[in-house]
Amino acid sequence: MSKIILVVEDYIDTRDLMKFLLEGCGYTVREAADGQEAIDSVKKQFPDLILMDLSLPTMDGLTATRMIRKVEGGGKLPIIAVTAYGNSFYRKAIEAGCDDLINKPLDFDKLQPVLEQYLA
Repeated sequence: MSKIILVVEDYIDTRDLMKFLLEGCGYTVREAADGQEAIDSVKKQFPDLILMDLSLPTMDGLTATRMIRKVEGGGKLPIIAVTAYGNSFYRKAIEAGCDDLINKPLDFDKLQPVLEQYLA
C-alpha cells in the first residue's frame, strides 16, 4: 500500500505539479487548498505525511499545523512546511509544530530525501 501525502497548497497549478511528481514516485496524494481543509482532511483520514504551505487563505499553515497537533494522534504526524519565505521562517515553522521546512520553488531532488526520511 502506498504512503498517503496530504498536499496543502492554495495555488492549484502548484498543487497539480506536486501531485504529479508525488504520484510519479508511487505516493497517494490527497489535496487541501487551505488550513481548514487540511484539518478537516486529517480528521477524516490520517495521511502518512503533510506538505504544508505556510501562506494560505482562510487559515495559514502555521495555525493549521498547531491545530493538527492537537488532534488525537496528530502529534506524531510528520508535517513539512513548504514556503517561498525561505529559511527565515524555519524557526516559526518548527515552533508551530512542523518537523522540517522545504523552500519554494520546490526542488524535487531535495524533497525526495526528506520524504524518505520521514516516511521510512
